[in-house]
Amino acid sequence: MAPPHVVEDQVRHRIVVEDEIKLKSQYERGYVPMEFTIKEIRDAIPAHLFIRDTTKSIMHVVKDLVTIAAVFYCATYIDTLPSLALRIPAWIAYWIIQGTVMVGPWILAHECGHGAFSDSKMINTIFGWVLHSALLVPYQAWQMSHSKHHKGTGSMTKDVVFVPATRSYKGLPPKDEKSQNETLEHDHHDHEESIFAETPLYTLGSLFFILTLGWPLYLLINLSGQEAPHWINHFQTVAPLFEPHQAMNIFYSNCGIAIMASILTYVSMITSPLTVFMYYGIPYLGVNAWIVCITYLQHTDPMVPHFSDNVWNFQRGAACTVDRSFGKIVDHLHHHIGDSHQCHHMFSQMPFYNAVEATKHLKAKLGKYYLSDDTPIAKALYRSWRQCKFVEDEGDVVFYKH
Repeated sequence: MAPPHVVEDQVRHRIVVEDEIKLKSQYERGYVPMEFTIKEIRDAIPAHLFIRDTTKSIMHVVKDLVTIAAVFYCATYIDTLPSLALRIPAWIAYWIIQGTVMVGPWILAHECGHGAFSDSKMINTIFGWVLHSALLVPYQAWQMSHSKHHKGTGSMTKDVVFVPATRSYKGLPPKDEKSQNETLEHDHHDHEESIFAETPLYTLGSLFFILTLGWPLYLLINLSGQEAPHWINHFQTVAPLFEPHQAMNIFYSNCGIAIMASILTYVSMITSPLTVFMYYGIPYLGVNAWIVCITYLQHTDPMVPHFSDNVWNFQRGAACTVDRSFGKIVDHLHHHIGDSHQCHHMFSQMPFYNAVEATKHLKAKLGKYYLSDDTPIAKALYRSWRQCKFVEDEGDVVFYKH
């Protein structure tokens, strides 16, 4: 017989789960798609917040690069520490800090891809190509596929990434003819019966895999993108992701990757492969983990709806992204991509340094349609990974189930 405190914890957990199911059911049943036009939303934001300042943008690049250089310089002294007990935590601290700081240039290159960095297309291209290539991101190729994501966010057919699997795709039995609340409880019971797949150890293992390898696998095999009849990636000059006239842009992207790979190879030859891995390789994996975590949580949450073609429009999809803070320091280092993302989806050419202020006006305009979540990041990531498994095949507005 279980001890009283164990029984009490189990009962408390079941009550919390049942409350969450009830609230989610009520939210889904009462959801009505937003009726605002994109012009109405834009008019609610002061016009000066849309003005781009190239000098200001470049200063953000300088600040990020100086910070990265300073962190790197400090790391060169790690091996001079007198004991392994000091060197190991010092290296771990370097990897975490540098991996976090290096996300900044990644975000700035992303802004270049949207034209939010400068009014000059040439400046956007130069800075975006250099910064993304330095982080092994195919700038033009991802710019084009990412543009499609923005144009189709929230659509079950138009989006190209973070597209929910359907019940039938997962091979699950058809939806029973029950009330929505009963269906949710049934899904929860099915969840409990999937013992191995839903154990914390399995969840953490799969999360670690997707955080470390999810980004390169998306580039290489279109992981989490729309299903395609054959293998597609971001490096093929002719692929379903792109149009024939875009082949030269893909070539330029590949050149950037090749140049950076050559630089890393040369540095490893004059130093050692281990040195490159310690100073660049592990922080690079950290950048990938941050990008996957940020973007996954922006688009994957039990409260985020997805739309059929019958009811989808741009602003409805753009509003169905979640703003969440990663803490003041990280938000600053990441140029507030996490806590102003809904504004970024509405107006991707707005300069990133104005998005926080614009978000205040956006929140006031959208009201209940402004989505934000203050759940601790680790908890939100764990929750979404366990609960956001599939959506129903039918329905104009569908929500994640598990």
